[in-house]
Formats: sequence, structure tokens, C-alpha cells
Amino acid sequence: MAQGTGSINSDYKDWEWSADAGERARLLQSPSVETVPKSGESQGNGLGATSALGAIFIVVNAALGAGLLNFPAAFSMAGGVAAGIALQMCMLIFIIGGLVILAYCSQASNERTYQEVVWAVCGKVPGVLCEVAIAVYTFGTCIAFLIIIGDQEDKIIAALVTEPEEAGSSHWYTDRRFTISITAFLFILPLSIPKEIGFQKYASSLSVIGTWYVTAVIIIKYIWPDKELVPGDIPTSPSTWMAVFNAMPTICFGFQCHVSSVPVFNSMKQPEAKTWGAVVTAAMVIALFVYTCTGVCGFLTFGAGVEQDVLLSYPSNDIPVALARAFIILCVLTSYPILHFCGRAVLEGLWLRYTGVTVEEDVVRERRRRMLQTISWFLLTLLLALFIPDIGKVISVIGGLAACFIFVFPGLCLIQAKLSEIQETRTISWWAQVSYGVFMVTLGAFIFGQTTANAIFVDLTA
Repeated sequence: MAQGTGSINSDYKDWEWSADAGERARLLQSPSVETVPKSGESQGNGLGATSALGAIFIVVNAALGAGLLNFPAAFSMAGGVAAGIALQMCMLIFIIGGLVILAYCSQASNERTYQEVVWAVCGKVPGVLCEVAIAVYTFGTCIAFLIIIGDQEDKIIAALVTEPEEAGSSHWYTDRRFTISITAFLFILPLSIPKEIGFQKYASSLSVIGTWYVTAVIIIKYIWPDKELVPGDIPTSPSTWMAVFNAMPTICFGFQCHVSSVPVFNSMKQPEAKTWGAVVTAAMVIALFVYTCTGVCGFLTFGAGVEQDVLLSYPSNDIPVALARAFIILCVLTSYPILHFCGRAVLEGLWLRYTGVTVEEDVVRERRRRMLQTISWFLLTLLLALFIPDIGKVISVIGGLAACFIFVFPGLCLIQAKLSEIQETRTISWWAQVSYGVFMVTLGAFIFGQTTANAIFVDLTA
């Protein structure tokens, strides 16, 4: 994409934008990235410390996560292996395109986080909508994490008690709501309160190890299945054409790494669009391999009867799977504070920008406000997780929001960036890029609308 001579949207500072609010908003970074403080110097000056190989690792880390547990069910919903792989391949084109667009717009606007790029390129209204979407998305993901903890603990407890079938009702201390609550209060809440979370990079590495181990177990269990595992019907085509779209939220949720991609790009030694394109292509191919292996092997092992969380389909007393469950719990325990930190940072930026408080007032009130935000966030997510036991229902909602981060906001940024260019004539390339942006916005809006409507009228009312 050739950068024009025009300037990016100047509405960025319309809504009482202060340096304090902007600095708070820049807290939303990838957990493994340490970026250089923003200054008046231009980008591309080699100040970053991340190599291309390191950037690939960070992007893969951002993409891979607990969402892989839902891919076998997504393959079943899409109508089989062929449909699931084809759907992923089609969406991957736009996923990579969105990541490249964000890097291009980050260079054009000299902004270093996702929401700041949207603010600078698209203006006030899309910027506010983006920040609200990030807050809602991270909130929903935290709920999903708590549900995952409950699911895995149920199976682990069932393996430890004498009668697994009655593990959920024999004793009060094995009740799902109690186990989720005690785990959350003992581990998640203390990790969520601090102003900074320096353990992020260690949690990220642990998450990668855990997801690769889970994938390996699912592949091995498919190649050498246990005798008691009898697969159900294995569909080879979708039941309806709409069923294919119902699998999209899981794919969007799994591949969504766009929010943390802008800080990763700016942390590189050579933040160039061409290099970044190679980085994200390699990273997404790796993520595609992991998700496809998990989805195909998990789906073929259990067929149409696979659970929304594939680990729930395996017996409770399977030791390798039990270790996978422990890995997932550990990953989720450390990932929840990171997601909460990101959501809290966005809410803090919105609050400071809206109120226009001074730095002195912020220093005095920040701790009290942070405690209130953290406790409220924690209790609300815990309450919803206790009464929404099906992770598929949560993913169907937040997966639609993930489509906005992948399609809608990058598409809007591309359109606005190209419209801001001062050119005597509009070339074919210019029209092609604008058309591509329009298509991305349209596709993202369709996925968001369809999946959200389906979640509300089918899943949540069931």
C-alpha cells in the first residue's frame, strides 16, 4: 500500500483528549511486548527490540489460546472436515489482510495501540465504539475463562472421587459453583488487583506450551483411540447454509490477535509493512496448523457428539487428558488478569478522557478507582460464569465482537486512510483498496449481526 501525502483524520483530539488519558490508553499492549514510549520521532527508526522471529512468536502466542477447545465443535457445526478447513482458509485471507492494514495505518498515524489507531484514522465515534467493543470483548472472554475453569475442575474432581457420575452432587465442596468461586477468589482476584502485571511474559510462554500440549494429546488420542471412545455420526456437509456461519464466531475468537498486533508491530527492530506481512503470514499459518489439527482430530474422534469444550468429551480418568486439563486451568488463571488488565485500561482511558481530570486528581483517586473497577469486574464475570455453564453460548457472543476487530475496524481504517490521501487522480490500485475495505466492513458487519442475533434468539433463550 502506497502511503499518500494526505493527513489522517484530525478528529482524534475532539473529545477532550488529554495526554493523561492517552497515556492510560496505551496500557493496552500485548503481554509480551515492551514498546518504546511514544514521542515525536517518526516510526521506522529502529528503536524497537523485537526481531522478526520474535514477532512471529508473539503473534502466534496472541492468537493461540483456550479458544482451540471449541474448534472440534466448530468443525461439526460447519458440516465436516472439508467445510471447516475451507471456512478457515477463506477467513485467513482477511485475517492477514486486517493485520497488514493495521500496521499500515499505525505508520500513517504514528499511533502504537489498536484503539489509538482507530481514534486517529477514523475519528471520535468509531474510536469510542472500538474502545467499548474492546472492554465488552475482554469482559466476555473473562467469563469464558471462568467457565473453562469450572469445566476442567469438574472432570478432575470426577477422576478423584470414588463415583465420578455423582461427583457434582455428592459433596458441597465438589459443587461446580463452589469450585469456580474458591479458585477465582484465591488465585484470580489477587492477580488482578495490581496496577502493573510484570508476570505477563511468563504467562504467555506457559500458554503456548499448554495449547501445544493439548493439541498433541488430541492428535494422539485420534491416532491411537481408547477402546471406550466410540465416535458418533460424522457429517460430511452442513445441515443448512446458515450452519456454516454459526461456526464463524469460534474461528474469529481463535484467530483474533489484532488488538495486540499494533504494539507488536511497533516493537519490531524494522517496523515495515512488507516485513510485517511476512511475520503475520507465518504466524497465521502456524496458528492455522494448530487449530486445524485440533479441530479435525477432535471432530473425527467424537463426530457430531463432540462437546463444545472438546476435553469434556474424554473420560475423567484419562491421565494425559487430565494433565491437559491442568495445563488449561493454569493458562486461564494467568490469562484472566491479562485480559482484565486490558479491559480496565480501556475503561480508565474512557473515564479520564470523558471527565478531563487532572494528573494530580488521578494520582489521588487512581488506586480507589482501580480497586472498585477490579472488584466490580471480577464479581460480575464470576456471577455470570456461575449461571452460564455452556462456554459455547459465551463464544457465540464474543466471537461476533472478534469479527469487528478482524474485519470492521481494519476495513474502516483502510477506507479512511485512502480517502485522506491527496491525489490528483484515483488509480485502479486506490479503488481496489477502498473496495477491499468496504467489503471487509460489510463482511464483518454481517458476521457480527448474524452471530449475535443467533446467540440472542437461539442460544441465550434456549
